[in-house]
Amino acid sequence: MATPTPVQILDGGLGTTLEDLHGITFSFDTPLWSSHLLVSGEEDKLLDCHTLNARPTNNTAFKQAGADIISTATYQTSIAGFAATKAPKTGALGSEVDGIDKEGIPHFLSRAIVIASNAAGEEGKVALALGPYGATMIPSTEYSGEYDPEHQNAQGLEKWHQERLDLFEDVDTKKVSYIAFETVPRLDEIIAIRNLLTTDKIPKSLRGLPVWISSLYPNDDENLPDGSTVEEVVKAALTRKEGFDTPWGIGINCTKVEKLGSLVNRYEHAIQACIDNGEPVDWPNLVLYPDGTNGEVYNTANKTWELPPGQTQPEAPWEVTLAHAVEGALQRGKWKSIIVGGCCKTSPEHIRKLRKTLHDGGYIP
Repeated sequence: MATPTPVQILDGGLGTTLEDLHGITFSFDTPLWSSHLLVSGEEDKLLDCHTLNARPTNNTAFKQAGADIISTATYQTSIAGFAATKAPKTGALGSEVDGIDKEGIPHFLSRAIVIASNAAGEEGKVALALGPYGATMIPSTEYSGEYDPEHQNAQGLEKWHQERLDLFEDVDTKKVSYIAFETVPRLDEIIAIRNLLTTDKIPKSLRGLPVWISSLYPNDDENLPDGSTVEEVVKAALTRKEGFDTPWGIGINCTKVEKLGSLVNRYEHAIQACIDNGEPVDWPNLVLYPDGTNGEVYNTANKTWELPPGQTQPEAPWEVTLAHAVEGALQRGKWKSIIVGGCCKTSPEHIRKLRKTLHDGGYIP
């Protein structure tokens, strides 16, 4: 009998859950989003979202909902974002904050990891969340992949990602289990990230950690926002290169849940085609965390979630559709393991229902 494929549960949308369930309001004036709470002296609210702190609430925390992996509040981390951050006198620095310079950033990155680790507990794991360059733009452009001229190629994007990774040089990352490059909308950005996966470029504090690269497919053509195909993504992300580490996993996030079944099939066919053609590609681990909407799409201009004209909400519950995609992948038995959770608008209640659905199906304890 074949060994069952391990399945782990990831948490959901940190920023949107803070807004929807914890009374936090983000705007263009808080370019760090969830990381802003580290600066503004509201770490307790961040911990409350990760796990039930000293003030238990009604299922508003991901750990209690059943998440095995807690993501850090670092998705929008950037040097420019910290420089543009302002916070009142009650902030963590003890005085009014009017921008944080590069030297001050590692303190907050350390706090994000500590808080996520405390929430995960001894048996839980921590994923270091790192969004694409577009997630740090105002308004964000990870859904469109439309970047400024300086970041329209792999060289410019590699430089930017290198500068952000270097912020972790002196950060204690012993509690980090995974590095998650998330919501990557462009093929050249995938290539840029791959170019950094070498001991010459990745900081010592992050070396040896499993890395996953996850992309999004917001359009009907099942391509990246920049028009790149699944087949191009697979080759760019997974082809072994001498002197470079190959990502531990590949994934799909911030994508409508009903698209996952077809997309996972395309990923599998693309990987198998590479192997059949003798290309240096191995089966990786799979990471799936779609958005938790009912068909709504995020409008970056007015910062609201809207149902496109003529589109109806899906009939099947989110967790059922997602569990079905996971079930199909498990039955085909290609992936080394599967991590499954949610992205934007995925609440702890979504994660609770997902865990129960997978448990009832016999896929997790």
